[in-house]
Amino acid sequence: MTGLQHQKAKRVWAVMTPLGVAAVLSAFLFGSSGVSVSELIALFSGTAQPGTSIIFFSIRLPRAILVLVSGGALGISGACLQGMFKNPMADSYVIGVSGGAALGATVALAFGTGVSVPGFGGVSLFAFVFALAAVTLVYRLAKIRGKISVFSLLLAGVAVSTLCSALVYCIMILFRDKMEHIVMWTMGSFSSASWDKVIVAVPAMLVSSALCLFYSRDLNILLQGDEAARHLGVDAGRVRRNLLILTTFATASAVSVSGIIGFVGLIVPHIMRLLLGPDHRHLLPASFAGGGVFLLIADTLARVAAENQEIPVGVVTALIGVPFFLFLLRRGRSVKR
Repeated sequence: MTGLQHQKAKRVWAVMTPLGVAAVLSAFLFGSSGVSVSELIALFSGTAQPGTSIIFFSIRLPRAILVLVSGGALGISGACLQGMFKNPMADSYVIGVSGGAALGATVALAFGTGVSVPGFGGVSLFAFVFALAAVTLVYRLAKIRGKISVFSLLLAGVAVSTLCSALVYCIMILFRDKMEHIVMWTMGSFSSASWDKVIVAVPAMLVSSALCLFYSRDLNILLQGDEAARHLGVDAGRVRRNLLILTTFATASAVSVSGIIGFVGLIVPHIMRLLLGPDHRHLLPASFAGGGVFLLIADTLARVAAENQEIPVGVVTALIGVPFFLFLLRRGRSVKR
């Protein structure tokens, strides 16, 4: 790590740390049932009213944890896949995760299911299983003569995602009475957050994200091309396969408890790459932290933006994400000129 990189990293974390603390406090203080600063202090001193304790420990705290870790999982997954594909537009949804999860949730909502596991209802469980199945199908389709290229993986991901979307629309037409529930799920929300979901989903996201960090050096080498990676002793195919598995588990776990939330895996890695450079040793942990903070802010805005109702958090991330990409587009054109 050069002196310049060290200074950049220190500045980024110097901003991220207080911003993260402020985002967490905002998630606790703002909502349909406000909690004042004095009530928050009373909670930690053990003198809070029972109603305040219920709001904080049963609703706000599990939701904040779930949002923070889900955003981190989406952020680090996007950073890994952008490095793996050497494509700034790549994220975990390109490989079929969101399409599979949406199809699974739609099947569960339309047909009903009595299947569940502790912490996961039928909708979350089906979303998780279908997301894994979709990526497995993408991997199988992309494997040609025992090898997988980045190009074939992306094409297979687009094809499977399109197929899943078509099936979702067909089910929505056949089950019009379930259409509203399906649409709301695909827009993303943490309104059903609970400790059961935290216990099941958070460890899976944390472990998958932590294991991704061990591939930071390999990702740096892959940026130089497969030929250079082979000369440096890195098996590009094995690295891509392992990262595909890890990012799929991380994203599928996040999507299963929140619905489809776009742009986090695209925006956050871009911002961190602009601030820190392409070194994945610093980019991956920063993307995890940045993704968590970004989604926590977006979720708080989703809860307080409209009176007496909650806006889907996927809408908020899209409203922030679209202007950001327009900025990147204009910036790219300026650089070319």
